[in-house]
Formats: sequence, structure tokens, C-alpha cells
Amino acid sequence: MDAPHIPVLLKPLLEAVSPVSGVWVDGTFGAGGYTRGLLDAGAAQVIGIDRDPAVFDMAQDWAGQYGDRLKLIEGEFADLDRLAGGPLDGVVLDLGVSSMQLDQAGRGFSFLRDGPLDMRMGQEGPSAADLLNEAEESVIADVLYHYGEERASRRIARAIVAARPLTRTIQLAEIVASCLPRPKPGQSHPATRSFQAIRIWVNDEFRQLVNGLSAAERALQAGGKLAVVSFHSLEDRIVKRFMQARSNSAGGGSRYAPATETAPAAFTLPFRRAIGPDADESEANARARSALLRVAIRTDAPVAELDEGMLAMPRLPGRKGAR
Repeated sequence: MDAPHIPVLLKPLLEAVSPVSGVWVDGTFGAGGYTRGLLDAGAAQVIGIDRDPAVFDMAQDWAGQYGDRLKLIEGEFADLDRLAGGPLDGVVLDLGVSSMQLDQAGRGFSFLRDGPLDMRMGQEGPSAADLLNEAEESVIADVLYHYGEERASRRIARAIVAARPLTRTIQLAEIVASCLPRPKPGQSHPATRSFQAIRIWVNDEFRQLVNGLSAAERALQAGGKLAVVSFHSLEDRIVKRFMQARSNSAGGGSRYAPATETAPAAFTLPFRRAIGPDADESEANARARSALLRVAIRTDAPVAELDEGMLAMPRLPGRKGAR
């Protein structure tokens, strides 16, 4: 059986990292679309990593055709250097929730399908219902504002607390919608930003992203390629700032704030801007419309400590980490 979903920006990604060879990590295996694309393009082996064990069961119908060229590992891409166990020629990361997960109502990611309010990409830790039913109103408001850029965060948080206990996705979606104006034709669902924020909170996604980018730097050998597909501005901002910081292309200082000495560049950037979908892909796949691809190529510079203050990673007030 073929993979049920076509990965976003697959063609431009393969073109951007061509020629494909050696050992790659697909750190967000999902339905396996990028993995299959890399293998078919010439990768000697792809190590597929995912924190969701269910995705590997779904891959059994086709994984065997690649033999030992495909290796599947349950884990988090933040640990990809340890899980891969050796120097890599490439790393691909597709951020956020997959369309496959959105389509499964029982996972609790979708505001369009009724299901348990879960949102966990793996099977460990507190669910969305656990966090929303236990957290203080101020914390929920901060999550919605900082992780979802939701301007009505305090109003929504107040309504969530008043409606406790929350158990279903549709219940949460209706609460959020009741706090916002009715959307005009062509506008996104009113619960979009809130569901995004809560999902990021549940899965600690920004911390995972920063750790995963650093892990890729450690794992890639000279000439290795890092390709990251993001779907909203908060993710893309972190990826952009990381690549700029580690390629020493973020800009120098001014006469008022002179540039400080920097470590040797760990990456070069082959493209000045992010790569987006063409008109055909945008028309065929609505999820692709907001997607951005960024690519960096590893140098032979040693790994250096990352200044996370340069990444513009959203943080909850009063917390050192992203969660």
C-alpha cells in the first residue's frame, strides 16, 4: 500500500539537497513520504525516527521493499545524533503535526473532528485535557498568546477555566469559537491558533526543535545537508535564526554595539531565502500554502555552544525552558 499522504515540498526539497547519497535521518518519519523520496533519489540508507510508535505499524506494508536501507527507530528527533549512532550525510525535519495525525480523530489534534482531547505525538506525559484542566488561567492565557499568537488569549483562557472539565476536541473548539468573531469566507477556523498553541505546549515542540537543530549540527559530517520544513512563523523564525547564527550570516554589530567574536561557521546557506510551494502544489494541497523549506550545509568547523537568546524562541513568562 502506498503512503497515504504526499509530503509537502518533497520535489523542491530533493532538488535543493541533490545529489542525495549516503546515510540520512528523517527525524519526523510520519507517513514515510520524505524517507521514500530520499531512498528513491539515491540515499544508501535512511534512518526514520518518530516519537509516535503508531506510524511504524502503518509503514509495514511498504517498508520491506527497501530491506536494510531503511531503519526505523522510536524516539525524538532532539536525540537524532545519539539514535543515528554515526556521521550523517543529511537530516530532514518536517515540523508540527502531520496530516495523517490530523485525520485520526482519536489523536485529538483536529478541531474539525470530535475526539478525546489528547494531542500527544507520543504516548507519554500529560494530555491536552490534563494540562487545560489543571493549569492556572494565567498560564493557559500565556500559552495561547506566546505559542499561538492569539490576541484574545485571556478571554479564551477565562472561558476554558469556566467550562472545566474539558474532555473532547469539539468542546474546546466551540469554547474558543464562542470567544471570537465569526470568521469571514476564506479565513481560518477560529480555533486554529489555540489548537496550535496547546499542541506545542503538550509536546514541548519549541524545545524539541532547538535541541533537534543542535543534534543535527553534531551528527552531520562536512558536506552534510540539513533540510527543515516549517508551517508557521514561530517555527520558521527559530529555524532561520539558528541557520543564520551557525553560518555567521545574522549580521554584525554597529558602532553602538560592535560585533563580538564568533565561532567558526558550522553551516553555509546555499539559498538566500526560504523555499515555498509553487502554484500547482498550493492549489493541490492547502497544507502546503504556509510551508517553508530552509536548507543548510555543514562545514568542517567544530560544534560550538549555541546562544539560544539569538533564536527568538517563545517562552512562557517566568520559565527558563520553552514549556
